[in-house]
Amino acid sequence: MNSASKIHSSAEGASAEGASAEGASADGSSPDLQQQQPRVSFARQWLTAWNRFWFAGRDPATLAIIRLVVGSIVFYTHLVWTIELGAFLGREAMLPVEYRSQLFANHFAWSHLDWVSSPSMLMVIHLVGLGLIGLFTIGMWTRWTGIATALLVISYANRATGSLFGLDQINGFLCLYLAIGNSGGAYSIDSWRKSKSNITTAGRDVLTNIATRLIQIHLCVVYFFAGIGKLQGETWLSGDAIWLALASYEYQTLDMTWIANHLWLVAALSLVTVLWEVGYAALIWPQLTRPIVLAIAIPMHLGIGFCMGMLTFGLIMLAANLAFLEPEWVKRQMSFGSNDI
Repeated sequence: MNSASKIHSSAEGASAEGASAEGASADGSSPDLQQQQPRVSFARQWLTAWNRFWFAGRDPATLAIIRLVVGSIVFYTHLVWTIELGAFLGREAMLPVEYRSQLFANHFAWSHLDWVSSPSMLMVIHLVGLGLIGLFTIGMWTRWTGIATALLVISYANRATGSLFGLDQINGFLCLYLAIGNSGGAYSIDSWRKSKSNITTAGRDVLTNIATRLIQIHLCVVYFFAGIGKLQGETWLSGDAIWLALASYEYQTLDMTWIANHLWLVAALSLVTVLWEVGYAALIWPQLTRPIVLAIAIPMHLGIGFCMGMLTFGLIMLAANLAFLEPEWVKRQMSFGSNDI
């Protein structure tokens, strides 16, 4: 090969190398790979955020406070059954087992009370159940009494079909989620006994975080569909709904008829209620708007409780809202905020 041919071949090789260099990035990756990298990075960020949302450890302080409130309300609501236990839950109750079975042909809607025929045995089983709920409330053997309490609440609800209200449904899902998390990890007999025995109490726990997230998401769903349901009618958008509720003698515990002289206030309360419920699921998560959303929840649910005779329902909803309080904040507010109690 003559020198001219060699020079020509070298030039072609250099041109090919230059083209390859142009097609490659500084780090040696191809243009297609460079386009995929932002997508991979975005997916990785979302996956990291998802794992942190569900599987990060969480201190049990908030869940423990929820246990104290929810357990007290559940104990009270089941204690009330004692007054007319046989009339509501007995074999020949106002809603017999056979009628309930025909009304709801669901074999999974079990109840341990279905198999109790003796009134005296029914009372004994009921009192044992109250004892288990009481132990769960004070945080004694919480892991087991929590599961027992959740099963009891579900069992009573299935047996008392036809006598249930929103309170019973909220009790059910809160007790179920409290049984999942370490709700006895603080402010409980369990944590007190561990401290006296110099046993290190559990700190941040994944199951506690999962239980808290389940309460939060379930509460968002409840409020969202409550707001959407209100929008199906006319009275909430017209601003009359609050007046119709307060003027009803069926639920009236405080005379609020004076509000008829301030219809602008009635309309404002009606519209704020709908907007708050529909927007709850979006506004409760940002740190900027969360205090405002929680602040509105207090007068709204206490108002329902005191003005409409549904105090237990108002309190259980406020207890559910506690799930959005950070455990560190809760511990600072508790003068005895340590796992020793």
